[in-house]
Amino acid sequence: MKKNLILLTTLFASISGTLVAQTAKRSGLAVQERAINIDFNKTAGKLNTMFNECVGAGRANEGLRADWQQQLAYVRKECGFRYIRMHGLLTDDMAVYTEDSKGKPVYNYMYIDALVDFLQSIGMKPFIELGFMPSALASGSKTIFWWRGNVTPPKDYEKWGALVQDLTRHFTERYGASEVKTWYFEVWNEPNLDGFWAGTQEDYFKLYTYSAKAIKSVNSSYRVGGPGTAGAAWEPEMIAYCRKNNVPIDFISTHAYGVKQGYLDEFGNSGTVLDKSPMSVSGDVLQSRKEIAASSMPDLELHYTEWSASYTPADPIHDSYHEAAYVLQKLKQVGTAASSMSYWVFTDIFEEPGPRFTPFHGGFGMLNIQGINKPVFYAYQFMNRLGNIELANTDPTSWVCRDSTGNIQALAWDFTNTHPGDSVHNQQYYIRDLPSKPKGKLKLNIANVPAGTYALEVYKVGYHCNDAYSTYLSLEKPAQLTRQQVEQIKSQNDGRPVSKEIIKVKEGTPFSKELEIRENDVYFLNLIRI
Repeated sequence: MKKNLILLTTLFASISGTLVAQTAKRSGLAVQERAINIDFNKTAGKLNTMFNECVGAGRANEGLRADWQQQLAYVRKECGFRYIRMHGLLTDDMAVYTEDSKGKPVYNYMYIDALVDFLQSIGMKPFIELGFMPSALASGSKTIFWWRGNVTPPKDYEKWGALVQDLTRHFTERYGASEVKTWYFEVWNEPNLDGFWAGTQEDYFKLYTYSAKAIKSVNSSYRVGGPGTAGAAWEPEMIAYCRKNNVPIDFISTHAYGVKQGYLDEFGNSGTVLDKSPMSVSGDVLQSRKEIAASSMPDLELHYTEWSASYTPADPIHDSYHEAAYVLQKLKQVGTAASSMSYWVFTDIFEEPGPRFTPFHGGFGMLNIQGINKPVFYAYQFMNRLGNIELANTDPTSWVCRDSTGNIQALAWDFTNTHPGDSVHNQQYYIRDLPSKPKGKLKLNIANVPAGTYALEVYKVGYHCNDAYSTYLSLEKPAQLTRQQVEQIKSQNDGRPVSKEIIKVKEGTPFSKELEIRENDVYFLNLIRI
């Protein structure tokens, strides 16, 4: 009897313990351990760096500003971006195209030259977007944004083609054919949206044809593509059109964002909702690659020339610590499907809805207007610090790499979509103080690390850690920041290591490091041989 009672008690305790553990797990209270197991000697090949191939900016004229240039030079240095894409290269504020009294075109590339010269000076290249329409060449008066980009087709396609040809020839004369061969030329922006293109799909294909032939007439090796659509649209149609009509195309470009609602809403008034689908954005990219692979041109490059969590520059998720983990999650999911994923954009110096002056207004940028690093900036900085050799890794939310000198880098994160769902807009949710919940232990184990002494630096982004918006909240959200407040926010979120230590690795003993991880934490570990 006593033996049976003991067995029943033990069974009850076991069942109770399981239920408690399951209940705790359901409520997010379970202490979990996530292990990343790596072998220093097992590599996955060269690290794919499509993540910093290209970055976006608002419009070309903003690129003539000193503060914009200073921020881009900083982001280029820290995050390693190689190309930059922006709107408005041909818009009136760049003074590119006029006509004399007889209707003869007059070309002026003074501002374009100043901009491209600056890009060259910091080691960057333009991802040319041909748009919008110079008003002297436009067939109508419809515009978009505060800076009035004309979105109508040309009144004369021959004159449009001549402009594109002359500009391409000018680039060749100024920078050399060998340099321009490394650039990309994309025709227009989001022509599938009425706000960005007042013509039909047929009109766009006509514009593309004139543009592509004009570029190739200068040098057949120059790279041209499109359609630069929103929402991964028109890709099969674009390829089929070019194949049928013998029109040159070197790459497909399109865009994706991770929210619902708020269509073309630069003020964020209609509200956005972060998509709960675990494959939002990345699912579009994988589908684009499938469509290209199934087409008559299966080897075309794929460039996502805009992407982010949200498509309005009035969405506080851009300022939130959640954005850093979100970006890493999506880029990891994309894998090798895209040749580039161009984050939209690098700075809040961005005037589609007009000049913004409040310090954190949900702008697209990695940096705010005052040059304060947002959490997403650190996600890109950490990726840029990864070594060039990726180590074999089955963990879906991390990269572990080494470089040629034997230093090891690990970038690991938790992405948890805490958004409550369709009943609440991002504009209401991400402006709050949002404490993160514990997600247990993160343990990194690396076997066969060469014996020796290493300096271990641990960096982190998360709630109240390199989380400038939370610091801003603590200052009671002033509409304007003093110089002292800017310096305070910068100094409290400057990306310095959260810990440093000296590690001795013995022969045959794996390197191991355990960390506490919370929702949407991002960790970067740098193991430097000394």
